[in-house]
Amino acid sequence: MLMTALIITIFCLGYLGIALEQFIRINKAAIALLTAVFCWTAFILMSPDKSAVSAQLIEHVGDFSGILFFLMGAMTIVELIDAHRGFDLITERIHIDGKRRLLWLTGSIAFFLSAVLDNLTTTIVMISLLMKFSLSKEERLTFIGMVVIAANAGGAWSPIGDVTTTMLWIGNRITSGGIIAKVLLPSLVCAIVPLALVSMRIHGKLESHAHVVRKNIDKKQLRIRNAVFFVGVFALLFVPIFKTLTHLPPFMGMLLALGVLWVFTELLYAKREEEEKRPFSVAEALGNIDMPSVLFFLGILASIAALEAAGVLHHLAGWLDTNIRNATAIDLCVGFLSSVVDNVPLVAGMMGIYDLHRYAVDHHFWIFLSYCAGTGGSVLIIGSAAGVAAMGVANVPFLWYLRKISLLAIAGYLAGAGFYLLQQLIIH
Repeated sequence: MLMTALIITIFCLGYLGIALEQFIRINKAAIALLTAVFCWTAFILMSPDKSAVSAQLIEHVGDFSGILFFLMGAMTIVELIDAHRGFDLITERIHIDGKRRLLWLTGSIAFFLSAVLDNLTTTIVMISLLMKFSLSKEERLTFIGMVVIAANAGGAWSPIGDVTTTMLWIGNRITSGGIIAKVLLPSLVCAIVPLALVSMRIHGKLESHAHVVRKNIDKKQLRIRNAVFFVGVFALLFVPIFKTLTHLPPFMGMLLALGVLWVFTELLYAKREEEEKRPFSVAEALGNIDMPSVLFFLGILASIAALEAAGVLHHLAGWLDTNIRNATAIDLCVGFLSSVVDNVPLVAGMMGIYDLHRYAVDHHFWIFLSYCAGTGGSVLIIGSAAGVAAMGVANVPFLWYLRKISLLAIAGYLAGAGFYLLQQLIIH
């Protein structure tokens, strides 16, 4: 009991330090790493079986290292496309002069792209795209916040769009047809409500720098730019297909995508001098990715893994089952809890408590759990992989997101949940 209380206290203090990063002037990656180390140190020192704790840590490292490799691969591909000015290919064709229309366009792209890709990669790509437009700092952060909400909502209705929906799909709790048919519209409502609320306060004209950039690129470089963009995007889109075909973890597909793009760029610049091709190489892109963001991810995942290994999250799931007997209310609580801790162990706990004898395949409990676990993480910036990526890559402050975006995310989450329940009432 003392060990559990100590680990929870360390986690909460670390969480507070991350939230107050702007005030204490310590990088959130450092706080996250210290939190992870202290949580696991407390766990092993107060545990009678040291070897069992070490084995648990190694097992969890295997789990979240896949996410880190996935993140690093995605960031490198996006960085390489950006080095070739590949995203200008999109901005040149976006003939939008209003910021409000850009808000709806980026939100729509994030929603549908995350369903076929995943919310993490989609967020990284959309952030890189938004950097190409002339927006103030406040506007850019707001747009990124909406991308996080839309990407999480888009991933919730697809069996490959979010880790938790993939878990439930592979675990035979849901079918692809069931999740798409019943969660697509609620997820759309979840994304539309915040976008509509934000669009009321977004106004003004938009100026893209794409036309300025294009003048500085010759025709040969334009062909290379286009080739790198299309190869990179198709390589990213092939990641979920590779996972479905091979059943290998997603990071293997991302490493395949990076390897293909790496070979392709090496062949493109094979006849050029080293100094000339270096700015467009994968080696240069690897040096430019934001490693503090990767380490921040590592710290957060390792800290939550300590909570899971110590049984905190499983006990939490059990407490929900014991004290809240309504399936709908449990799903809603899991959604809100997933904004504080990782939704993967929470959903895994639910799958451990409830079997198919109690709730059959595509039962309301599993389908609604997919929606809640997938979209509830948007309430806090640290509550989803997409949010953590935005926090690291685009330096979205925790407290700013809490003040400006969290209520919008709650409104969308509850609106989508209400639509789902109304939909179920009409169907039955």
